Amino acid sequence: MCAMTNAFYVAMDHLFADPILARAAVYRAQGNDPVAVRVIARRADQVMDFGDTRVHTGNSLFDVLVSQVPEPIAGDILEVDGETFVVQGEPMRDQERLVWTLDVRPF
Repeated sequence: MCAMTNAFYVAMDHLFADPILARAAVYRAQGNDPVAVRVIARRADQVMDFGDTRVHTGNSLFDVLVSQVPEPIAGDILEVDGETFVVQGEPMRDQERLVWTLDVRPF
C-alpha cells in the first residue's frame, strides 16, 4: 500500500469517527449478523421530469466505509437513530474505493 493510499484510509477513518459528521448505525446484510458501523448522512434532492410536470424528490443517502461493509446489496437494512432503511439500487463506491454511497428508503 502506498503512502498516499494510507493517507486516504487515515483521513476516512477520522471523518467517520467525528461525532459531528458521522453517526452510529447498524448494518444488517441479508443472512448475516448485524454489524455496528459509522455513517455520514446526506440527502440528494433531484428534480425529475414527469410528462409536462417537474417533480422534486428527496432521497436519503448514507456513506459507509468499505472496510465496515465490504459488499452491500439492495435489500440490506440500515438502522440509524431509531429509523430503519432498506438499501435500494446499486451501491456506489468513491474513486478511491474506500466509501460506499447507499441509496435507501424507509423500511
